[in-house]
Amino acid sequence: MSGGDERSGAPVSSGVPERVGVLGGGRMGAGIAHAFLLAGAAVTVVERDDEAADAARARVRSAIDASVQRGATEHSADDLAKQLSTATSTDGFGSCGLVVEAVPEDRDLKVDALRRVESALADDAVLASNTSSISIDELAGALRSPDRFLGMHFFNPVPASSLVEVVTGAATLPEVVTTAQGWVAAIGKTPITVSDAPGFASSRLGVALGLEAIRMLEEGVASAEDIDAAMVLGYKHPVGPLRLTDLVGLDVRLGIAEYLHEHLGARFEPPALLRSMVAAGRLGRKSGRGFYDWPDAQAPTPQTTPTTPTTSSTDSHPATPEVHR
Repeated sequence: MSGGDERSGAPVSSGVPERVGVLGGGRMGAGIAHAFLLAGAAVTVVERDDEAADAARARVRSAIDASVQRGATEHSADDLAKQLSTATSTDGFGSCGLVVEAVPEDRDLKVDALRRVESALADDAVLASNTSSISIDELAGALRSPDRFLGMHFFNPVPASSLVEVVTGAATLPEVVTTAQGWVAAIGKTPITVSDAPGFASSRLGVALGLEAIRMLEEGVASAEDIDAAMVLGYKHPVGPLRLTDLVGLDVRLGIAEYLHEHLGARFEPPALLRSMVAAGRLGRKSGRGFYDWPDAQAPTPQTTPTTPTTSSTDSHPATPEVHR
C-alpha cells in the first residue's frame, strides 16, 4: 500500500487502532464509526460530498448521544464527537491503522472504492470490506496488497449487534486475521471467522431463511406477523425473518439473493414478491414501508392487502404488494 504515511498509528491501550477510517457514512458506516469511537479510536468518515459528510456526522452524533444517555460510555458526547472527523477525500486515511469500506453492496462500486482507499494507506494498515456477500478473493484481486485485506462484516444496526463476521481471503495474512479478531473483541463484539465463500456463513443462512419466509407469504401460507412469530416464539430468534428483511432493506436482500443465485444455484432465486416490492420502492424501514409499515421509522405496523404480486411487464404498477393476513 502506498500514498499515506510510512507507518500508521499504533494501537492504543483499548486494543483498537489509534485512528480508524470508514468509507461511507450511511447507516452501516455510521454504526461502525460509532463502535470504534466508543472503544477509544479517533475516526475519519469519508463521503462523496460535503452534504453527505454532514449527514454522516449527524448520524454518528445521534448514535453517540444515545450511548451517553443510556450510560454505555463514561465519556461525554462532546468529547467523543471531537474524535470524529469527516472528509470528502481518501487522503485523510493515510494515518489510519484500519479502514473499513462500507459503500453499497455493488461489486464494481466496491472495487473502485477499495482501490482508491488502498492508494492512500500506510504499508502496515489493514483494509477491510463490510460486504455481506461478495467474494473477498474477488475484491482482493483488484488490490496491490491482498495480504492485508479481509472482510469485516458488521450487522445492522451496529450498536445493537454483538457479532462481526471476519472473512479471510486466500491471500490474507494470519496475523492480519488475528489482529482483526482482537479489534472486534475490543469494540465489545464477538468475532466469528469464516473462509471466503458466497454469502459467507451469516448471509447464506439468513438469506435462505428470509427468502423462504417471503415465498410462504407469497403463497398465502400465513401472515407476515405469524411467520415472524413462528421463528421468534418457536425457535427463539430475536426477530422474525420478514421484519429483519425490512430492517436490512429489501433492495439489499435482493442484491445478495441475486449474487447467491448466480453462484450457488436455484435455491437462492429471489421470489417474485421480493422483486416487485423493490420495484415499487417498498424497501422496508428506510422507505417507511416493506412487509410492515414503519411510521417515523420506529415500531412496525403489519400491512393487510392479501394480493399476490403480478410479474407482468405490461402492468404499470407491477407490484405494490402488501402483507398477506
